[in-house]
Amino acid sequence: MKIKVFHILVKHQFEAEDIAKRITDLESFKGQARKFSLCPSSRNQGDLGEVEVSRLDEDFLEAFELLKVGCFSKPVRTRFGWHLIYRP
Repeated sequence: MKIKVFHILVKHQFEAEDIAKRITDLESFKGQARKFSLCPSSRNQGDLGEVEVSRLDEDFLEAFELLKVGCFSKPVRTRFGWHLIYRP
C-alpha cells in the first residue's frame, strides 16, 4: 500500500517545535520544508510523493495514520530525527 505524504526533517525537537509554530496551512508548510528540512525532499517542498508504507519508520507511519486529511502532526521523533508530517 502506498501513501502520499509531506514532511519536514530536522535534528532537534526545539527546531521542529519552532517551525510548527510558523505553519498555518499547506503553503506555509511547503515554505518551511524548503527552507529548513534536512531531507532531500526539501527541494520538492517536503513532498515525499507516493511512498510504500513498508518503507516508513514505525513512529512516522503511526503519526501519519493518526492525522486527519489536511492536518499536520506535532513533532514526531524517529531514528532519523524530528519530523513534522502533513497528510494531504
